[in-house]
Amino acid sequence: MKNPMAWRIPLLSILSFFITFISLSAQESSSSSAPSAEELAKKLANPIANLISVPLQSNWDVGIGAFNGSKMVLNVQPVIPITLTPKINLITRWIFPIVSQIDITGENTQQGGLGDAVITGFLGPSQSSLTWGAGPAFLVPTATDAVLGGEKFGIGPSVVALKQSGPWTYGALINHLFTVSGNEDRDDVNASFFNPFASYNWKSGAGVTATLEYTQDWEHDVSIVVAHAMFSGVTKFGGQTVSLAIGPRIHFAPDNHAAYGLRAAITMVFPK
Repeated sequence: MKNPMAWRIPLLSILSFFITFISLSAQESSSSSAPSAEELAKKLANPIANLISVPLQSNWDVGIGAFNGSKMVLNVQPVIPITLTPKINLITRWIFPIVSQIDITGENTQQGGLGDAVITGFLGPSQSSLTWGAGPAFLVPTATDAVLGGEKFGIGPSVVALKQSGPWTYGALINHLFTVSGNEDRDDVNASFFNPFASYNWKSGAGVTATLEYTQDWEHDVSIVVAHAMFSGVTKFGGQTVSLAIGPRIHFAPDNHAAYGLRAAITMVFPK
């Protein structure tokens, strides 16, 4: 029997690395003039902002499929910006999913562990009237259970573009992933992702965000469509600046989609 704690060991190693790296980076780049809550909220609305942050995003869905299953996915999503030149930044976004699911693959079944990671690097100008970035996205087979991942290594292009005007932020992120290697007995990956978003932030740091996450699985001819309406705010826990957000997950496709869901997130912010 597999040790149920085994999948936590690589996760703790990953978290320890990122927390150490981010803490050191934040200390090196700290400045006496701290940004306001409104400024931080607007930066957090920008997926490629030059801001070190560690979002912990929890997605909970129930009423899934023929067995009325439930699923919880905690995405650990550190964002690490790197200044390459005075005019060009590299923004790295890492997504490590921690999955727990019940009655998804069958009645009275349960799986838990790490899913496959997605790592993206966006190259873009540090100053521009239109904020944009482009670069490669990598699908890394880090799943600790065959049910939770595809056992395939994938790669593809990713592009994001957005505009910020006053309290508004609006834009979209697009990527496409396809298999380059992996277990030949598993299905190939050939999927496109489209994520338009719009947010409004008040001077207090509170905000509201609407997003659509549309995934087209070309390999299996399946569309997955989920909308979110998120309410957020910026605050502090002791000396740590955080953003808190919560809102419903509204499923439209596929036919066996979840009945309803909830997204909640806490983002640790390390202003530069």
